[in-house]
Amino acid sequence: MQTPRIVDAHHHLWDLGAGNYPWLQREYDPAGFMLGDYAALRRDFLPADYADASAGLNVVATVHVEAERSRTEQLAETQWLHGLEASGRCPAAVVAHAWLDHPECEEMLLAHRRFPLVRGIRCKPRTGARDDAERGGAGSMRDPRWLAGLALLLRHKLSLDLRVPFWYLGEAAEMAAQFPALPIALNHAGLPWDRSEAGLAQWREGMARLAANPNVSVKLSEFGLRAQDWDYAANARVVADVLAIFGAERCMFGSNFPVAGLRIGYRSLVGQMRRMFAGLGEAQQDAVFCRNALDFYRIDLTERA
Repeated sequence: MQTPRIVDAHHHLWDLGAGNYPWLQREYDPAGFMLGDYAALRRDFLPADYADASAGLNVVATVHVEAERSRTEQLAETQWLHGLEASGRCPAAVVAHAWLDHPECEEMLLAHRRFPLVRGIRCKPRTGARDDAERGGAGSMRDPRWLAGLALLLRHKLSLDLRVPFWYLGEAAEMAAQFPALPIALNHAGLPWDRSEAGLAQWREGMARLAANPNVSVKLSEFGLRAQDWDYAANARVVADVLAIFGAERCMFGSNFPVAGLRIGYRSLVGQMRRMFAGLGEAQQDAVFCRNALDFYRIDLTERA
């Protein structure tokens, strides 16, 4: 197969001099970060840096997912990204942030919708640690106010990017079933952080429950683990399971750069994903690398020619 067309369905950009990113600045907390020490991320990552990381690949469009900029600057992040796009640089679509359970949710959604690249919202629901997982409560996927926010997404033709640890996938399936017309993109393959046989079995069960909802797609992104090197065989097993459960027509490639760069280079990542997709036909590979993200995020490549 020739070099694939790539739509990167999940990446981040930030300018630490132009915006406030607490997790990268004053609230730096490697103990609480999913990959551990992330000091290497505490610098600007701009379109030129993304272009350097992905040089030599056929990246035809990208989707920027909110980068946890200060929640007082939710709209400012969207405005900043549109300034980048106006100069001919990435992204081609934006997943912004809005608090789904807050009274001003609809006002914020309408403000984001005034920007033409906004396609969806990511608002991480409240979750708990695996051994003491909270069920329900304010900001959770069972919170009536959070569910009301999902109804607003549907009303305003916005998708949901959903990021939850794997022990919440069953609850996510219940939520998705309540909104069958809402397009949902599960981030990072459902975060299968426990690669023991028992952990993977629990993850697969949750993924199967979620896949029973045809409105849910999944991003093949961020397979890095805390305090562990990138492991091709282990990650290939996860990718094979996701493809078997969801099918190639509901999977999208995402780099999660620059975060994934803590474990693997961009070009190496794409090369290894191509190896993992070798059993797919060319049309299916193009779907996972490109076409599915174009459809999900409503990106028209002719407008970017």
